[in-house]
Parts: sequence; structure tokens; C-alpha cells
Amino acid sequence: MPIIWLVRHSGHYTHNKPKYQAMKNAKITNINLAAVLVTIVFMMSCSSAVNKNTKKMTQEFPKGTYGYDANFLTKNNIDILELKDTNSGASVLLSPGLQGRVMTSSAEGNEGKSFGWINYSLISSGKRSDQFNPFGGEERVWLGPEGGPFSIYFKKGDNQIFANWKVPAGLDTEAFEIASQNETSVDFTKDFNLINASGTEMQVRIDRSVRLLTRLESEMSLSLTIDNSLSLVAFESENTLTNKGENNWGPGTGFLSVWMLAMFNPSEKGIVFIPFRQGNETEMGKIVTDDYFGRVPADRLVINEKILFFKTDGKYRSKIGISPDRALPYCGSYDPDSHVLTLLWYSAPAEKLPYVNSKWGKQDNPLSGDAVNSYNDGPVEDGSIMGPFYEIESSSPAAMLVSGSKITHKQRIFHISGSEAKLSLITEKLFNYSIPEIKEVFNQVPVQNEK
Repeated sequence: MPIIWLVRHSGHYTHNKPKYQAMKNAKITNINLAAVLVTIVFMMSCSSAVNKNTKKMTQEFPKGTYGYDANFLTKNNIDILELKDTNSGASVLLSPGLQGRVMTSSAEGNEGKSFGWINYSLISSGKRSDQFNPFGGEERVWLGPEGGPFSIYFKKGDNQIFANWKVPAGLDTEAFEIASQNETSVDFTKDFNLINASGTEMQVRIDRSVRLLTRLESEMSLSLTIDNSLSLVAFESENTLTNKGENNWGPGTGFLSVWMLAMFNPSEKGIVFIPFRQGNETEMGKIVTDDYFGRVPADRLVINEKILFFKTDGKYRSKIGISPDRALPYCGSYDPDSHVLTLLWYSAPAEKLPYVNSKWGKQDNPLSGDAVNSYNDGPVEDGSIMGPFYEIESSSPAAMLVSGSKITHKQRIFHISGSEAKLSLITEKLFNYSIPEIKEVFNQVPVQNEK
């Protein structure tokens, strides 16, 4: 077990205990003065080392930094472990107790910007809900569908309204077990049972691996060069769902999907951009689903020829979705305030496959869901707000698994920050838009009333 985990988990080193402790109660007799002096010097040097290490781990960091979040989680009894590149400072912080989710990451160690959204108020309260606990976290694994006849978030016969919605404990409050771990990767596993809205019992297993990516691996994944002047942290998660029960999953009884949710901190002029496949709507369907919580206002969603732009300022609750016929396996976001480009890649299948429909209530087709989603948080009807935060989500195809079979969904997240001119070289190649062009998208759209 790497020392870094012990440090983050307990707040102090448990290795290298001062050797003089074994002598604490020993009687010193018949020794010369020189030996006594040597012993005293040795004791003082060991004590100094321990104090130095303790001071290092109790150092305070400004809010918004990775170090602040690491300290906050430790102080509030959230068990954490860290993956770290000691050369670059790229770091990823995970919690086994919170389903192996990535809580946050940094390109520059403790002093660097913390990229994941964390629900400070809920965590510090120590309270837990039987319905759902939005702890936050930069990436977590859930399972779909959320709504419909095969939902795993509603009981059989219940109206699919918020009061009856409940996240399964295996995806909310129960810990994942650590199967293996080293300095740059960790493997988790979890077995649990579910009962869907049709009354079908499902025995599932989730195997989740998270790995820190090197700069070279990131460049190979993106098929481009990342200028050395740019800061980078990137990680990959591999999430495998297995049907551990004796019954097969299918259209008659129910099916699941691997559903990945990435929660980030919003900014005043934050923008998500999602490329899509062109084509006739009669053949390929609409470009975007934009009415999850009512129609998204035109000044918050701009659809250009091959790409759409969605405002993620944390001020207006809205959500969009891209169907598997339209979705491409990558998308991104940009924060103009901190010059941070975030990219997300996921393992889209080469062939056309159905996706689960998570719409609550009655459905015309339970297999007509989205492959990619983005959510912008904002006040609800009573004026309260959960975050604010924004999300980018990706899903696997519907897992219609026979007993013992499995499906795997991969996702990679990249945070790249620095010169906008250098970042533009990346966005121009991937999205055919420069950073200045992305920043101007919503300045060209008339502002609408958002009541």
C-alpha cells in the first residue's frame, strides 16, 4: 500500500517511527558521556523529522485548490487515496467509501486548481439521506435506466415522481472494495442486488479501474501534441458490469447500462461543446434532446453545423442529450476565467446499438436513450440549489446480458490549462473552433428572459 494513501487517510506517517522509541524505558547505565550525547542527538533528529512530516500534512491551502479539498475530505472522515505523478504533479483523488469515485484532480499538485465539484455543505454536515446523497465528485459510476418500466430508482407500482425516487445504496452510500493498488492506478469491485420497477431482481457486479495517464498516453489518445508549456492531468476509468444472477437480462424483464457522471465547477462564461453527426432528421432523429426540464432557452443552447454549445454557468437548471445515432465519442468544455480546457472521451461502440431510456414515467420505447448528456445546475422552483455545478455524462449501450456475461465502458477525462493560443491548437484540431471563437458563441445570441 503506497505511503501516500496512509498520509492522506490518517493525517500522519505510520512508517519510519523513531528508532529510539524502543529504548524509551531502558535504563542507561555504565556508558560514557559520548554515547549519551550521540543518543540525544539521534533522538532530536528523529523527532525533528516526525514534526516536519506532520507539519507538511497539516499545511493549509486556499479554497479552490486540490490541497484544500484533500484536507477537507480527510477532516470530514471521507476515506481517500491518491494517484500521483511525482514528476509533473498531476494528481487524482479517489474515495473507496464513495463507490471508488474520483473526487477531484489537479495538474499541479496541492497548489493546483481542483477540478471536481465537491458538496462541502453535505459532507461537513455528517448527515446522510436514505434517498440520495449528492456528495459530488469529478467522476462516478452509476447504472441506468433512471426511469421507465425497468428503472432501478423506483419501486414497482410507484408513480415516478421525485418523492418516490431513490438511488440504490450500492451506488450511493456503500463502499467499493479495493482489489489492487499502486502509485498510478487502483482497482475496485462491488457485488450487490437490485430490483427494478418491473419487479425483476438483478444480481450485479461492478469492477472499476482508474488509471492516471501520462502526457504521452494523453497525446496518443487524442492523436495530437500537447505543448509542454500547458499543464495537464488526465485519467482513464474502465467500468465493467457483470450479470451475476442466473436469469438473463432482456426486453421482457429488464436491462441496465453503465452510466458515468462527471461533475465540475461552473464559471460565469463556462461552455460545453459537443460535436455531432450530420444527417437528415427523418433518418437520424433530432440533433439534441433539450426539454428534460423544459425547453432550454435559445441564448443557452447554440446549434451550429457540426457542433452545439451549451452554457454551463450554474445559474439555470437545464439538461441536453445526444442520441447514439448523432453522438461522437468525445466532447469538451472551456472555462475562460481560469483558461482550463476539459476534454471527455468515451468508448462508443462501432456498431449501432440501443441505449436505455431514462425518462421518468411511461415510455414509448425503453431503448431510445441518449449516449451523451450535459447538465447545468441552477435554482429549482423554491429557489434552492444543490450546487452549483455542471455535468458531462456518457453511457454504455443497453446491457442485455445473459447470465455470467459482462459489458465494459471506458471514459477518459483530460484537464489542460495555460495559454489560450496553445489551447486553440487542440480545439481547432478536435472541434474546428479556436478558443476565441468558442468564447464568442454566446455573445452573438440575444439574451432571453430566464424566469
